[in-house]
Amino acid sequence: MEARPILTPAQNREVLSGAIERVSEGSETALAEVYDRTSAKLFGICLRILGDRGEAEDALQEVYVSVWRRAGSFDASRASAITWLAALARNRAIDRLRAAGRPRPTAPIEQGLEVADKGDDALTLLEADEERSRLTHCLGELDATASDAIRSAFFDGFTYAELATRAGVPLATMKSWIRRGLIRLRGCMER
Repeated sequence: MEARPILTPAQNREVLSGAIERVSEGSETALAEVYDRTSAKLFGICLRILGDRGEAEDALQEVYVSVWRRAGSFDASRASAITWLAALARNRAIDRLRAAGRPRPTAPIEQGLEVADKGDDALTLLEADEERSRLTHCLGELDATASDAIRSAFFDGFTYAELATRAGVPLATMKSWIRRGLIRLRGCMER
């Protein structure tokens, strides 16, 4: 068996869509191609939902039977081929869970306490939002020249020399505008 060429994601989507279209016309070769390109991903979906390798294998087989029967219902304008296939796999696995009368495997709620949230806590987020609002308000109180220069220097990464050239003023003048603006900004922020 010869190796498949490496394709871009867009090319992969196009090839997979074309293969599903050929499946809708009854091509067994196209079904084999769809299987080769997607079985690992779809098996992972089934296994994650079902939690049992044998059940996942059975669900995967049912997915490809559905692809064979329903390939004509695939509409590339509504979803990508892999999205359509993943939805089939997910739905088939959930159907198997329901048919067996067993709930989806879950961990006890107490284990959630052990999961660390790496994000900032609510108080830190609120303080950062308040600080950002104050900064925006204080920048608005500055004259337009100083406010624009400070925003460009500190938020956009322009050097003082670049700003001076852009404004058509000497470098010392630009530095003075920014320095005076920062002093007024600090005063406003401390209120």
